[in-house]
Amino acid sequence: MFIQVFKGKVGDEAAARRTLERWRDDVMPGATGFLGSTTGVAADGTLVGLARFESRDAAMANSGRPEQDAWWSEMEKCFEDEVKFGECDDVTVVLGGGSDEARFVQVMTGHSDDIARMHQVMSSHQDEMHAARPEILGGVMMDVGNRRYVQAFYFTSEEAARAGEKLDLPDDVRAEIEEGMALMGEATFIDLPNPLFISP
Repeated sequence: MFIQVFKGKVGDEAAARRTLERWRDDVMPGATGFLGSTTGVAADGTLVGLARFESRDAAMANSGRPEQDAWWSEMEKCFEDEVKFGECDDVTVVLGGGSDEARFVQVMTGHSDDIARMHQVMSSHQDEMHAARPEILGGVMMDVGNRRYVQAFYFTSEEAARAGEKLDLPDDVRAEIEEGMALMGEATFIDLPNPLFISP
């Protein structure tokens, strides 16, 4: 799996959503290898998008299409500042990955000195994690280069996610989660309460 990530501030969430829906209707049919996307806008206007492809080659082929270029020229107008990009073809999948059934998505970004170890410990004990936190539908964790990471976790609802944060986990699970959280450093949490999912 290959994931492209983009992030920036938007002033008009409704306009951004309409533009994304136009991609679904007009551009997606020709996007070979496209697996799906998750996009949402946080309370402060930060828009985060994750587009999943079968491979880097498929993603690059889509980026080179005239239809994609024309669409992005329109989408870019929705942003108030510079759009930041990331990409990853070494994706760690948790509990089956993202889910279009989610009603709340939390994205975490930051820097870590050992992303591989962080992802290893945070993706271990998946059966135990699912039993303890059934509101977590899945997640993807990415190393986007230069010690930067992006993680996205999918929840049944924001209320369930907040309640789950307060639950006690089994000792072995908690220890590894705490190690992973320590390796995250000073992470930025971006809450997406109304995510838009696009799937082929």
